[in-house]
Amino acid sequence: MANQIEKSAREIELGKIDRTFFDRVVYPNLGALDSSVLVAPQHGVDFGAVDLGGGQVMVMATDPLFIQPSLGFERAAWFAFHIIVSDVAVSGLTPRYLTLDWNLPPEIADEEFEIICRTFDREARALGIGIVTGHTARYTGCAYPMVGGATAIATGSRDKLVTPRGATPGDQVIVTKGPAIEATGLLAVEYGEFLQQAIGAKATEEAKAVFFQMSPIQDALTAAAVGGVTAMHDATECGVWGGLVEIAEASGVGLRIDRDAIRVMPAVQQTCSFFGIDPFASISEGTLLMTCRPEKCGEILAALNDHGVPAFHAGEVVGQGEGLSYTAGGQSYPLQHPRLDPFWFAFVEYAGKKKYEV
Repeated sequence: MANQIEKSAREIELGKIDRTFFDRVVYPNLGALDSSVLVAPQHGVDFGAVDLGGGQVMVMATDPLFIQPSLGFERAAWFAFHIIVSDVAVSGLTPRYLTLDWNLPPEIADEEFEIICRTFDREARALGIGIVTGHTARYTGCAYPMVGGATAIATGSRDKLVTPRGATPGDQVIVTKGPAIEATGLLAVEYGEFLQQAIGAKATEEAKAVFFQMSPIQDALTAAAVGGVTAMHDATECGVWGGLVEIAEASGVGLRIDRDAIRVMPAVQQTCSFFGIDPFASISEGTLLMTCRPEKCGEILAALNDHGVPAFHAGEVVGQGEGLSYTAGGQSYPLQHPRLDPFWFAFVEYAGKKKYEV
């Protein structure tokens, strides 16, 4: 059964659409052209931005409301909130507003939804975010984990906006936390009983604790406050490798990355080894990728460290003609965007095993 489920996942190609489909179907159908749009939809770009006039801009990002009950409703709501808000935080502007469209499955209990609402309220208050409008209803046909959609909004000065096109040759590359944060956190919480049999109880608890590192908001706001950041991107689908390639493509530059400079947490390494996934190609919500002016690199690293965020000087931006590459163990390799994120195959395979064992 598990093999059949995994085969199905590979055939459907779960996760975000690829660039070819985006360029063919999404990009040509974006409605009316408007000169106030500063950042329009692009494959691999986290947010859109519009010019409000008077030197002010508004940044917006829309995502599904992802609630996975098996995580526990409070933990699931925390994760859902940070997924949504992180995509505007990487603009360098402070998130300010949130809209929520809850299309709930009929079976959700009032008490369960109340936990979700209280968690969203707590996290929003902590970041100074107002929930300004939305929609809430139960509908037949709606099912976990995708139970609606949300839009996060930030406003601020145009000269503080960090766009995906800002990286230029000579800039330095910084990576926070390391790879596969999300893959580790989710797999360890969801399938800890399998992981524990392989790596033991203590190591499994350490892997589960990675869950609450799945937010790059503090990383992004800390770096932006220092200044000198030229591009930022959350390492979501296809992880560190996918995110770095997307920065390079958006900015029209090349990259030279030192993989050995990016620390892989022991809990991450053990979890990825057990589930058979490449940590650098796996989904990593919470890992922030950024480029910055060379004179600001040390100051940004120090500020992140002061806020308890591990960060690594991982390489440099080069000219587009110099290509994309990384070194590991003294050898050089081409840096490519993974075609598929291996996390999804592991997640679906072990969902089948869990169901089968039950």
